[in-house]
Amino acid sequence: MRARRGFTLIELLVVIAIIAIVAAMLFPVLAQAREMARLEACMSNLRQIGQAFWMYLQDYDERMPDRRDVKQQLGYRPWSSWPPSDPRCGWAGIVLAPYTRNWNIWNCPSVSGSMIGEVVQVKQAVAPDKVTRYWMWRFDRIQDPVPPDNFWGKTPEGAVADLQANPSPFYTRPDGQADVELAVDPYFPRTIGTVEPALRGRAVHRGGRNRLFLDGHVKWLRDIRTE
Repeated sequence: MRARRGFTLIELLVVIAIIAIVAAMLFPVLAQAREMARLEACMSNLRQIGQAFWMYLQDYDERMPDRRDVKQQLGYRPWSSWPPSDPRCGWAGIVLAPYTRNWNIWNCPSVSGSMIGEVVQVKQAVAPDKVTRYWMWRFDRIQDPVPPDNFWGKTPEGAVADLQANPSPFYTRPDGQADVELAVDPYFPRTIGTVEPALRGRAVHRGGRNRLFLDGHVKWLRDIRTE
């Protein structure tokens, strides 16, 4: 009788090696595709936040919220490290709730569950099941009168005029609303000495961040200060 021929050990090892090589080649591509999908989801979140702001403006005589009371109640906490103020936006999640459909828009898919998403400078809980993880630098302080670079209670035109009249090394002089940032992914520049070593260079998205501007458009910004 003729014996059946099976795979030899060497043939099996060769097949396994080929599969491992192909998997190693595909893994970075799949990881990049997954991150791009998260990046797009993050941009969609910011667009919805921008739309909520504009609906609020229409209902409140074209003036942005002045809810420093809510910000203080949630625990206003400027840091001696980075960031030097408190740009967390839990207050906005509460105030804009009537204009948003889903609380999840306040969390980028790439930050939820990550190390950076759990640090106190980023995560702000307003209820056990409601957390925000975006930053809003133009609503980062609670002083009275409102600082020139903060937007509490201002019209969009007035906010731009204040930035134009008060130049700062922390932002470029805007020509209009399309140049003014409203919300952004958290980031910890490696060039700033006060950033905690464990967070230095960290960002939600590799090499940069998404930004929502006052006119409602969203744009990706590359930042060499982050990894």
